[in-house]
Amino acid sequence: MVDFTGLSLGSIKDNAAQWLLHASSFLGAFGPSALQDPGSSCTALQGLHSIQNTTILSAVYYTEPVTAIPLQIVQSCYYRFQSINTSVPLCRVQFGVNTSETSEIKAEAWLPDEWNGRFLALGNGGLGGCVDYPNLSYGSSLGFAAVGSNNGHDGNTGEFFVNNPEVLNDFTHRSIHTEQLVGKQLVREYYGKPHKKSYYMGCSTGGRQGVLSALRYPEDFDGILAGAPATNFVALQGAYATMSQYVGAPNATGKANPSFISTELWEVVTQEILNQCDELDGVKDGIITEPDGCDFRPEQLLCDGSWWSAKKCLTPAQVEALNRIYQPIFGSDGRLLFPRFDPGAEAEPLSQKAIFSGEIFPYAEQWFKLVIFNDSNYDFDSFGVKDIEYGVSMDPGGLSAFSGDMSAFKARGGKLLTYHGRRDELIPSGNAKALYNLISRTLNMPTLDSFYRLFLIPGMGHCAYGLGASNFGQLNAARGPEATRDLPSHNILLALVEWVEKGKAPDVIVGTSSSGEERKHCRYPWRSIWDKTALKFDCVL
Repeated sequence: MVDFTGLSLGSIKDNAAQWLLHASSFLGAFGPSALQDPGSSCTALQGLHSIQNTTILSAVYYTEPVTAIPLQIVQSCYYRFQSINTSVPLCRVQFGVNTSETSEIKAEAWLPDEWNGRFLALGNGGLGGCVDYPNLSYGSSLGFAAVGSNNGHDGNTGEFFVNNPEVLNDFTHRSIHTEQLVGKQLVREYYGKPHKKSYYMGCSTGGRQGVLSALRYPEDFDGILAGAPATNFVALQGAYATMSQYVGAPNATGKANPSFISTELWEVVTQEILNQCDELDGVKDGIITEPDGCDFRPEQLLCDGSWWSAKKCLTPAQVEALNRIYQPIFGSDGRLLFPRFDPGAEAEPLSQKAIFSGEIFPYAEQWFKLVIFNDSNYDFDSFGVKDIEYGVSMDPGGLSAFSGDMSAFKARGGKLLTYHGRRDELIPSGNAKALYNLISRTLNMPTLDSFYRLFLIPGMGHCAYGLGASNFGQLNAARGPEATRDLPSHNILLALVEWVEKGKAPDVIVGTSSSGEERKHCRYPWRSIWDKTALKFDCVL
């Protein structure tokens, strides 16, 4: 077996035999010969006591894909009543790590027989206490030694942070750093050799964790895939609390508030947004490619008093609510606090269930009540810009990950890929642009292409799904058709690997729709425009 440690791209190209072996290792290098007896090697980890502050809870070897149970059954996690599935023969290690005297993370490492020599840490979502089992399965199926944790608490709720700063520290920054430290040691113990390259993958809160890793722990990962990053986290929660207020929260229960907009009226709003903005990219396809170019005028829906339009029009109070929703939020000093809600994202069902329901957005409610104000009775009646600014100034645990100084990650040769749906109902895609531009200004670099690329995905909702070509390997649930799912051109995780290990940066990522149609997604600041001659989208500056 050829050891590629220390080989440069040039030296690999100079030796054709080595290069062929390296290429064949892209999805599964080491093969079964990496371990003569993986079952015994796995169960031996049960007695491992050499990793500081770490207890091995279980080490089980699976000879074939199985259906199993989660580390813990957690009511607020998506898998609370579900089994979990492995996809390849592997060693499943469950462990706990004491991060302080009052905090602990629980985690799992899935170590496949067909190991490609790469390490993959996984993030979380929401208020993040759920192990990412689908992507443990995904990562290990691609040959990564994959590790995911509960982010220091059990459940997708903020109640664990109340008067417990160490649990908050796990959530904000320490959990991912810890899982990769312990995970890499387990890799060395199990395979008898260290990993070759280290990667991270996460979306939403997981995207924020990836960006924060680059900022705070630049040596942890060679490549980071951070989807829809929830950076500027406190301002994000404050913005969504404010948008909930625009439609009457917290006192719009029963649709009594004049600003409240029903589900039926939201359908009318969405259609009018498409009427005004769908064809700005050159084609009418139900997708707004560039929401920032959509200057939506809800006044077009203002009721004129006629009986036939009464169910398809808006009152002045509702029009005013929409005007506020689709505008950025500015601070008391006139500077931007948070970008606007993307026109088109209101069509995603979760926007109406969680943001415009007549109640305060749940994550925002918990964050400000339990963390910022430490007052479970806070009622949001007087919530406003001053409260968002106060929360931003606190930035508990330094979680916001909204800093432009990524110089250390750049200097060590790290690569960062981010992506964001243009119809994301939970995090406006303008937030990803704002982070990119902040880093560009801070580092005085007109383009960040050498180490950081952002791909904006028209039609996609939060992390995956939605309209258009939203499958490009970013998650287990978005792998795309079997014929192209493992090509770096169509799989953004494998594109990251190719960038880190071969120096080939992705200029575009090809996504596939649920019906099999493909579309090239452009890296920011390139724009996606319809070519009427070629009848396809192309990327232009």
